Amino acid sequence: MTGAVFIETEEIKELSSMRAIVTVLGKDRVGIMSAVCALLAQHNVNILDISQTIVQEYFNMMMIVDMNRAGKSFGEIAEELTKLGEQIGVIIKCQSEEIFSQMHRI
Repeated sequence: MTGAVFIETEEIKELSSMRAIVTVLGKDRVGIMSAVCALLAQHNVNILDISQTIVQEYFNMMMIVDMNRAGKSFGEIAEELTKLGEQIGVIIKCQSEEIFSQMHRI
């Protein structure tokens, strides 16, 4: 054997499904995006896609992130995002992409 590592199909699915949806909603102010992105970068979470809008004075942002290389668990990062939201006056939710997709199926 050449030292190759074989991963079962279920393990591959689990490794590739570490994507999450992060949503941020609140009254607009300077630094919201910066604070959220800094926390994600601190934990080695990669932002794959991002959309943000401001409607009148309300800020709305949605991100798809990759947590495969995160230094903490999904739950720990989600909890930190929630606490950050409380500190900066917005609501931050972090959901597994798979759960998010199932909840929003037509």
